Amino acid sequence: MAPHTLAGALAGVSLLALAHAATAQDHAHHQAAPAASPHAGHDMADMPSASHAPAHAMTSPYGPWPMSRDASGTSWQPDSGEHAGIHTVRGDWTVMTHALLNLTYDTQSGPRGGDKTFVSGMLMSTARRDFDDGSTLNLRAMLSPDPLMGKSGYPLLLAAGETANGVDPLVDRQHPHDFFMELSASYSKRLSEKDSLYGYIGLPGEPAFGPPAFMHRMSAMDSPEAPITHHWLDSTHIVFGVTTLGWAHDRFKIETSAFKGREPDEERWGIDSPKLDSWSVRGSWNPTADWSFQASYADVSAPEQLEPDENETKWSASAIHTRRLGETGWWSSTLAWGRKTNDHDESKDGWLLESAVHPNDRWTVFARAERIETDELVPGDHGGHGPLYTVGKASLGAVRDWRIAPRVRLGLGALYAVNRVPDALEPIYGGDSDGGMIFMRLKID
Repeated sequence: MAPHTLAGALAGVSLLALAHAATAQDHAHHQAAPAASPHAGHDMADMPSASHAPAHAMTSPYGPWPMSRDASGTSWQPDSGEHAGIHTVRGDWTVMTHALLNLTYDTQSGPRGGDKTFVSGMLMSTARRDFDDGSTLNLRAMLSPDPLMGKSGYPLLLAAGETANGVDPLVDRQHPHDFFMELSASYSKRLSEKDSLYGYIGLPGEPAFGPPAFMHRMSAMDSPEAPITHHWLDSTHIVFGVTTLGWAHDRFKIETSAFKGREPDEERWGIDSPKLDSWSVRGSWNPTADWSFQASYADVSAPEQLEPDENETKWSASAIHTRRLGETGWWSSTLAWGRKTNDHDESKDGWLLESAVHPNDRWTVFARAERIETDELVPGDHGGHGPLYTVGKASLGAVRDWRIAPRVRLGLGALYAVNRVPDALEPIYGGDSDGGMIFMRLKID
């Protein structure tokens, strides 16, 4: 059986099993739901193996703060955020699983546009064990159907990065993510009621840089469209080889990573060889339950496969605000900035402002505005990067969900995007081109 066929079958079986377990589990929960302890790490061992534990009742596997503060990798979001997942207890282990699949039709106008129907999303599962000495072991796996869309990804005007064939760069397209988005392990030790140390390793994993990756940010996760600032803010969320060491005190933490700087290659089904040739440092602060701030720096060795002699330094800063709306609603916004500087001291900035509002269990409305300085849209005279241009993009969309089972939702949504390019680029883009997506999604959480 071919790797992609095997992977597709595995993902399909996993999702069907998850949906069935979710329905049965929620029914058991409504029949007799035990009270959740705020110290879920040990007390959950007394819960039935098929019970559902609310995320707000659990503490993080990294330290004594709410699990709702955790986002992708070891990054933070506001405590008011959600941490979706179906929680079960299997002996000494607590298992959390959730899934999101999008079936999307994408159309981008102009000479550089195109049309495509593709599948994207993720299936994530974690297994956690708490020990009597206050330490915690956490294992996490995240798989993606993205390789099924093909090596060239999907049309997305003004996006650039990585390669489909190892020879030509992907321009005006969003690359697919690898099938293995994360295979990681972490171990933490609580030093006091407010302090903890933790270590994290991944092959692949996410180093300590930038805000949460876009598919994990509450302000972005309902949109099937990747941000064009992806490679300024969080393109390091999949690296094949990462180690992170962090210390957290109450609402502040600082962490540093050693990781492989090279972006994943065009073979999306496998695992690249690890190499720790780059490093990063990130400070995070959650002053209140509704706010999360981070600032980070990374020294990245040879990130691009097509320019192996070019190194890069990166800066990032972001602010995320999330507030609850009633019992089930929320409103989350992110403001982020990133800078990339190459060996020739040429800097390129990227800005992002995005927001999503989820007033009830049915509707979510999301919007995004971005501006980047990029030299990847037009090749240079002898190949490689060309002139530097400032371009922008804005999108607006909505999705309507229907609950088809107690823990399963089916949604239908759409978005519209407009692009802004300088006069020099208008001939090759057909002016200020636009694009849109129509999508259907399945969420199990």
